[in-house]
Amino acid sequence: MFELRLMCPEDRVESLSDALDALDALSVSVEDADAQTDAEQALFGEPGMPPPKDGWQRSRVIALFADQALADDAARLLQAQDFFEGCEVLGVAVVADQDWVRLTQSQFAPVEITPEFWIVPTWHEPPEQAKQVIRLDPGLAFGTGTHPTTRMCLRWIANHPGQARVLDYGCGSGILAIGTAKFGAQQVVAVDIDDAAVQSTDLNAEANNVRLQAGLPELATGIYDLVLANILATPLKVLAPLLCSHVQPGGHLVLAGILARQEDELKAAYAPYCKLSVADREDGWILMTATL
Repeated sequence: MFELRLMCPEDRVESLSDALDALDALSVSVEDADAQTDAEQALFGEPGMPPPKDGWQRSRVIALFADQALADDAARLLQAQDFFEGCEVLGVAVVADQDWVRLTQSQFAPVEITPEFWIVPTWHEPPEQAKQVIRLDPGLAFGTGTHPTTRMCLRWIANHPGQARVLDYGCGSGILAIGTAKFGAQQVVAVDIDDAAVQSTDLNAEANNVRLQAGLPELATGIYDLVLANILATPLKVLAPLLCSHVQPGGHLVLAGILARQEDELKAAYAPYCKLSVADREDGWILMTATL
């Protein structure tokens, strides 16, 4: 396979990407050309919502082609188009053969939640200081412990062990549900709207030798000592009455997937039911909690 690399301004990213797709590119990716410099720009978006921008002020566009002739033809044809003004061809290069499995695995190292609590992929040995470990490999469902929202939830769980009855709403990989079971929860229910997430949760629970019930949202019934929801701000606002109705008096509500700038929105959405406060912050994300 061959890689065609291009440079373009933000307002040309969409046109260039569409053209590359029409020219039979196998994939098209966009990177910040100023990443790892003082000029780097952070872009935050949410699934299901329009992206804040199509690209960066200086965007590097990388298109993958099946052979060099296709990549060379694409470069030649693009340069002849009016919309290519202000863009630049950086070159065409062969993509070296890789052991893609090993390369993917190398990107996922053990993740420290606390000095004694770690998320460890199955191909790694746990660190010597780890007294509590969740074994988890990257999969189709969200939640490997690498994202700040997941880490903040797991830190909260480690600092509040022994919850009797737990609901993980929007469980993804099941990592939060497994975490509560590891820290002494007696009954754990994990639900998600995605069948793949339910299957992933079951498999990960088995791999970690913990017992829980995983299923679609209708599995969540009654009240719980702890309700966790690591989703995104928009669905969290919609789910406010439902999630709060599952928390028993004196129980805990823990919400994540919230950007710091969305704090007031969440507080307003939950004000009729509870008083949310920020319990943790990391990399522009916040963890919000309430005791009902």
